Amino acid sequence: MQAQLAVLSISAPVMGRIDTVHPVWIGNDQHQLLLDTGYPAQLPQLQAEIERAGGSLANLTHILMTHQDIDHIGNLPELTSNAGIKVLAHPLEKPYIQGDKRLIRFTDEAIASIDRMPDSVPESFRSGLKRMMLNPPKATVHHELIGGDDLPYCGGITVIDTPGHTPGHISFYHKPSRTFIAGDALTVRDGELYGADPTTTLDPNTAQASISKLLDFDIQTVVCYHGGIYNKRVMERLAELAQ
Repeated sequence: MQAQLAVLSISAPVMGRIDTVHPVWIGNDQHQLLLDTGYPAQLPQLQAEIERAGGSLANLTHILMTHQDIDHIGNLPELTSNAGIKVLAHPLEKPYIQGDKRLIRFTDEAIASIDRMPDSVPESFRSGLKRMMLNPPKATVHHELIGGDDLPYCGGITVIDTPGHTPGHISFYHKPSRTFIAGDALTVRDGELYGADPTTTLDPNTAQASISKLLDFDIQTVVCYHGGIYNKRVMERLAELAQ
């Protein structure tokens, strides 16, 4: 069976608003892959979305991680309770995903800022947020990935180094569908494609430089974790963003 690719939609309340993110499922008769896992405590939504795409959690074989952020690693512990699932990530992201290091954004200052939230923020939310920041989801990374690696799953997937948003951020190019799974290397806002969100990107200059690497690929569709699908004059727009 030819590999199928589906863009999932997972929503969670974040600081008084609903945020929707877009993991990707790719599957065929041999393998079922999940690219990023959503916010914590979103497993039922994730399961429903994967089943809608024609897959199942029971048959998931690999989880490919673009990077360490909480909205990407959120459901890793529950997903990897199935011992057969292999987690793949960049070596610079691995210690954070495994819990060997605190997530790079969860600094002492960030944790202390929770106590300075307005009184209108419920105490239950504040205490829950602090617990999550001090003990975020984690899972063993079984295999390390770097740019240029070719994964022999679902027709072939190329790993692309796209650092900037985080130091070891990677993205994926699914060859049969000519789909670029950007993670947070790109965003879609109001129907247009943009570079990494400058408000959440640790090294904007490096993130900008990463875009030029995409011009070596024949990309028909872009999937951004924040914003979803973009498929209008893709290569032309990427060339504009790379300048």
